[in-house]
Amino acid sequence: MTDKLLLTPPLAFLIILGFVFLLAWASGRLAFRPKKHASSEGKAYACGEDTYNPKARPDYSSFFSFAFFFTLAHVAALIITTVPQQDLKTASMVFIYIAGGAVGLYMLFRRSA
Repeated sequence: MTDKLLLTPPLAFLIILGFVFLLAWASGRLAFRPKKHASSEGKAYACGEDTYNPKARPDYSSFFSFAFFFTLAHVAALIITTVPQQDLKTASMVFIYIAGGAVGLYMLFRRSA
């Protein structure tokens, strides 16, 4: 009875969770704590140099074309590969998906050129 009780998932989870917390507490007590200097408090480490932190303004204009290409290619590939080959009606739909993907890729490359 006791062997089966220890193997139940909730109890095993609690035992492992307790062990992990004990291990984290023990390793936190043994961890090295460096001396804090007032001059470097809150500054980023930059190999001893002063950091220049301009506000980053990422440009996502090229990201959307890659995301659109990725979506078109992968959704078309998923749909085409999962069409059953026995049914002629659904198999003919593959050509419609291929044509739609080709039109979408043409629009993508035409716009980005």
